[in-house]
Amino acid sequence: MKQPLLVICLLCLSGMSLYAQDKTPFHRSTFIKVNPARLINQLEFSVEQELTSRLSLELGIAGIYTDYPDYILARKIDIGQKKPDISTEQFVDGRGLGFSASLRWYLVTQKDDISRAQGTYFQPVLLYKKVFYPNEKINIQGTEYENTGDKDVYAIQFLLGRQITRDRFIIDPYIGLGVRAKVYDYNNFYDNNGVADSRDGRLISVLPSLHLGIKIGLRL
Repeated sequence: MKQPLLVICLLCLSGMSLYAQDKTPFHRSTFIKVNPARLINQLEFSVEQELTSRLSLELGIAGIYTDYPDYILARKIDIGQKKPDISTEQFVDGRGLGFSASLRWYLVTQKDDISRAQGTYFQPVLLYKKVFYPNEKINIQGTEYENTGDKDVYAIQFLLGRQITRDRFIIDPYIGLGVRAKVYDYNNFYDNNGVADSRDGRLISVLPSLHLGIKIGLRL
C-alpha cells in the first residue's frame, strides 16, 4: 500500500499547486451528497468543495451498521481465499466508521456562473474503515468466555464519473477499479478436551475491487 499512498500524496501536492496558481475568479461552491447504493450496510455522506475551475476536494464519512456484505464475500463466495474466524452473528452485528479523502480533476467541464464542478472527472480516493465485531459469549465446562474481533480496511480507488447539476440538485454516477486490504484480528476460545484454549488470529486479505454507483446531493 505504500506506493499507492505515495502516488496519492504527489497528486494532492500537484493539485494544491494548481490551486495556488489558478487566479481565475469564480464562485467556489460546496456540495453535500449521500450514496444510496451503500445503504445496505452503511450511511455515507460526503462533502465536495471546489478549489479551482477544474479541481475539487471531496471528504467522506460513513456510519457502518452491519458488515453482512463482507460476510457474503468472505464466507459464501469461495475463490480459494483464506477465511477469517468471525461468526455469522458477529458479521451481521458489526459496527464501525469509515473515512475517505480524494481529489477530483474535471476533464470535461460544463462551466456556468454558479458552479464549475460539473462534467466528466477522474478521482483517486483513499479510504479507511474500522469495524468492531460484538463479543460472542461461549461456555466451556461451566465457565463463560468471550470471542472478540475487529477489522481494519485500507483501500485506494480510481474512479471515473460524470457529475450532472440541475439547479441545486446533483447526480453523480461513477465507475472504477481499486485495491482493498482487509486486516482481521480476532481472539477465540475452543474446548480442548475440557480445557479452554485461547487462540489469537490475524488474517490479511488483499484483493482488487470494482466500483459502480451513484451519489445524489445538493449544492449549498
